Amino acid sequence: IGAVCGLLLTVAGAVTGPRKQANAQAEEMRHVLRVLGIGFPEKAPAAELVDIFQRMVKVEESEDGYVRYRFDGSADGSLLPCIALPLAGPGLWGPIKGFLSVDPDLRTIRGVTFHEQEETPGLGGEIGSEWFCSQFEGKALRDEAGKPGILIQPGGAAAANGVDAITGATMTSTKVQANLNAAIKQELEGGKDNG
Repeated sequence: IGAVCGLLLTVAGAVTGPRKQANAQAEEMRHVLRVLGIGFPEKAPAAELVDIFQRMVKVEESEDGYVRYRFDGSADGSLLPCIALPLAGPGLWGPIKGFLSVDPDLRTIRGVTFHEQEETPGLGGEIGSEWFCSQFEGKALRDEAGKPGILIQPGGAAAANGVDAITGATMTSTKVQANLNAAIKQELEGGKDNG
């Protein structure tokens, strides 16, 4: 019985593996499109998302593996050019992954989205909520002294590069800040060869 169950699980994994990978790729593309401000049908199937992504987004990769996503804007000017930077790093309970979008002049944040996180629901898990992510829109990539980075702390929204932390989720807020600042630093200091 154990051998039969093991064989069935192996076959099921082999059959569903490619579909699981395609769905994960489509979900990542969904977040890149969203953070770049590119509209798409909310219930679009994976094939449609891939088509929209391939037509509108340029994937730029440096020799050292640094990746960013560029959108050159719409022909009619209704959608402005934008760059999306991947975010990845540790959270309190597991990895946090997402995307940060910035103006092409690398001065202002356009948006942020998180597509993978295992933070405490109702506390740190709020990093994926609209109210938290919307705070980043229009924030500066540097502080008043010119130092790159974003500040996440209670009352932080008063700073040009700051947003309010999540009450009761200090450690998650600190981890998100570190992940965002790593992506910002990489783009401003290490991603210069990307054009």
